[in-house]
Amino acid sequence: MQSSIRHLRMFQHLAATHSVTRTAELCHVSQPAVTQAMNKLEQEAGIALLERTSQGIFLTRAGDIVARRTERALSHLDAAMSDMARNIKFQATRPQLTALIAVTETENFTLAARKLGLAQPTVHRSTSLLEQSAGMRFFERTAHGLIATRAARQLAHAARLAFSEIDQAAAELSAMAGGARGRIVIGALPLSQASLLPETMLRFRSSQPDFEFEVVDGCYDELLSGLRRGEIDVLIGALRPAAATDDIQQERLFDDSVVIVSRKDHPILSRNGVSPEELADYPWVVPRRGTQIWSNLEPILCEDREQKAIVTSSATLLRELLRGSDHLGALSRLQAEAEAKVEALAIVPIDIPDSNRPVGLTIRTGWQPTGAQQEFLDMLRQTSVSVV
Repeated sequence: MQSSIRHLRMFQHLAATHSVTRTAELCHVSQPAVTQAMNKLEQEAGIALLERTSQGIFLTRAGDIVARRTERALSHLDAAMSDMARNIKFQATRPQLTALIAVTETENFTLAARKLGLAQPTVHRSTSLLEQSAGMRFFERTAHGLIATRAARQLAHAARLAFSEIDQAAAELSAMAGGARGRIVIGALPLSQASLLPETMLRFRSSQPDFEFEVVDGCYDELLSGLRRGEIDVLIGALRPAAATDDIQQERLFDDSVVIVSRKDHPILSRNGVSPEELADYPWVVPRRGTQIWSNLEPILCEDREQKAIVTSSATLLRELLRGSDHLGALSRLQAEAEAKVEALAIVPIDIPDSNRPVGLTIRTGWQPTGAQQEFLDMLRQTSVSVV
């Protein structure tokens, strides 16, 4: 659904008043304009949203879905627009807000236009019209280039979340009409990619073959930012103690620990018992400082070994480095067991103290998954039990 923001506002008022006349008054448009807008909205949805009766206009089941998502989408926008001129609530369009997001991200009109596949004057005009209706400037030119104001950043963030809600509505309507069941965008930290996530995805696709998955990997901070912006639906992996804020919620699924790994025929594996001192005798492949695994390894490695270690966050690179040398590394137990299962790596028999960490889901506060997304998350919870 590429629904007009103005049409969604009309729909919201119509759902509350059940009257075209009253909706026209509240939105300062003519009655034919309301009727035309609702017809266009239903055409975009591909399903009847309204039931017209002698007592008034009422929502169908599909209309209830759109109304719920519309209320959430507009609440994001209205909160960001609260200090702006009233006109922006009725005059802002989706293309204008899309342009605002792109310029805020790139801080350059030319780059924003290239990103959107539009001409630079078109993007500039869209943001200028948005500024006029808001009664304030969204961008300031400085010696270092274009800088988005706080108001622009807040509105761009609200627009991303609003568009996410509209996309969720489209997915629910498609499922209701017997079409595709929708999609989910997953931020996958390395730990989740070992067995938890692929096993759940395969199980789910066996019963829902049309459901779309998009898996985004990267460092935690990047994935968390994508989650907050509404570009990622759920983040799966090790939980962070400081991550739970007003806009983020975490759910623990199970606890995992850190283990030392080596190639399967490493000489250290032939020893009866391994001491921390013996570990320090070998070269290492380690993650960057500040990560959970690094903090667990730091007491084991002497300063000399730290300086000579290969630093990487790539589990693939770690595996290949270890397989071709006497280097040692560290992984979560879940990852290490997956590597051991295919005989890529072996687990060195030594305990790392205080290395337990919770693994689970991170979502935006108030996020409402679609029915299919909820089914997937429930299956993920079930899989986590068997994985442990």
